[in-house]
Amino acid sequence: MDIVGLMQDPSAWIALVTLVVMEVVLGIDNLIFISILTNKLPVEHREKARKIGIGLALIMRLALLGTVAWIVQLTQPVFEVFGQGFSWKDMILIGGGLFLVWKATKEIHHNVDPQEHGEDFIAKSTTTGFASAIGQILLLDLVFSIDSIITAVGMTPHLPIMFIAVIAAVTVMLVAATPLANFIEKNPTIVMLALAFLLMIGTTLIAEGMGFHVPKGYVYAAMAFSAVVEVLNMLARNRRKRLSGGH
Repeated sequence: MDIVGLMQDPSAWIALVTLVVMEVVLGIDNLIFISILTNKLPVEHREKARKIGIGLALIMRLALLGTVAWIVQLTQPVFEVFGQGFSWKDMILIGGGLFLVWKATKEIHHNVDPQEHGEDFIAKSTTTGFASAIGQILLLDLVFSIDSIITAVGMTPHLPIMFIAVIAAVTVMLVAATPLANFIEKNPTIVMLALAFLLMIGTTLIAEGMGFHVPKGYVYAAMAFSAVVEVLNMLARNRRKRLSGGH
């Protein structure tokens, strides 16, 4: 179906809206990781790292969309272990999940006991830290991209809809990246909550790769509930601070 035909098809618009929402929701995981990671850099390099990382992520996602036929084949099992088949997609999810669990665990340890770290474990210099941040953003985006593209293929067969949805979702990420990172930096307790989210997401990716389906709705419902509780705690702390005269 051509572009004009798609624009006149109500089902195509429904698929587009649904896919944009799905891509934005799936992008929240990536955005939390980007925010925490870039906040470890010197202030003058943070926004640049976010823009470059998300910009390269957009290019990578669009390039992957151009290889949809190959991406879909990644779901075919390549070997079995105790009767359980593992595809390239499964191995990518397991690898990405292990990386997230390792990263979140190390960050939690760094936040709980910062005295043990003489210098930042992400970077020994600004240059190395900047390159490391970009590389890690792209690594995690590769994992999330393949998962979201395979999901998108199951929702619509039309590539133009997928391209528009990806561009819209990454644009939202680009706009929201700096405000979210600033909010996380100004609220230390949010950092620990966000790291807990990354730990849960990493565990979920590993489970998915091992063949255990975890409904995304449960994961995001738990994240939303925890976020609401933390917001209430923040409001309570701010109110007590005002009542005590700011001391």
